[in-house]
Amino acid sequence: MSDFETLLYEEKNRVAWVTLNRPDVLNAFNAQMQRELSGLWRALRRNDDVRCIVLTAAGDKAFCTGIDRAEAMGDAAKSSVERLAGAASTPFMFDDPGANLGPKSNDLWKPVIAAVNGMACGGAFYMLGEVEFIIAAEHATFFDPHVTYGMTAAFEPMHMLQKMPFQEIMRLSLLGNHERMSAQRAHEVGLVSEVVAAADLRDSAAWAAEAIASQPALAVQGTLRALWAARELSRSQALALGYAFIGLGTDRASLREGQEAFASGKRPKWRLR
Repeated sequence: MSDFETLLYEEKNRVAWVTLNRPDVLNAFNAQMQRELSGLWRALRRNDDVRCIVLTAAGDKAFCTGIDRAEAMGDAAKSSVERLAGAASTPFMFDDPGANLGPKSNDLWKPVIAAVNGMACGGAFYMLGEVEFIIAAEHATFFDPHVTYGMTAAFEPMHMLQKMPFQEIMRLSLLGNHERMSAQRAHEVGLVSEVVAAADLRDSAAWAAEAIASQPALAVQGTLRALWAARELSRSQALALGYAFIGLGTDRASLREGQEAFASGKRPKWRLR
């Protein structure tokens, strides 16, 4: 991978670690980060050495606090070349940052786990809405300040509506900057799959990512596509496509790899969550 200005990148044990690296602005995303994330998600589609991705952030104050308003409201936002968010000269065309930030929006269908350390708000939901699951540090918080500052919250809570109950994302969106959801509450409502001490966040994400990466990649990706499709289809439509996903996500190599693991008599050392 090429060098990045706003991201850190490393690969270990078939897992790619993508770290938002603008801690001085609480990892808010600017135009450069949008370009780099979009390019990275698409590059990972072709990197067979990587079977799972962990998305996290530098520092312990924030995972991401949304768009960098200093840039968005400054002169750079007026440039048609540089602008990667907002309306064009008429209201009929709109550049949504989510098209650049989210792995699914960039057609990456490898598992992505988010390791959230600190605040996650506003535009962070573009990314969190498109990951497979979230592991959060105990001090992590979730909120959406849009309405507090006179802006409609639309795209971001729409993404999160796929992750949590309607009344919870509605409350979070309408209360704006007046209330933050704790990691524990996020776990209770199903947004977060696990809450760990901050010092254990990387190890917990690594354990899950490496376990996923140890399994046949085609079967994992087929499972991913099947479940995401089922979220957007009716039950009967999803079930009708089930055989197609099984056919696409199963081949002789995957079956042989799985059979050899079974025949060896060795079983993964499982843990109870």
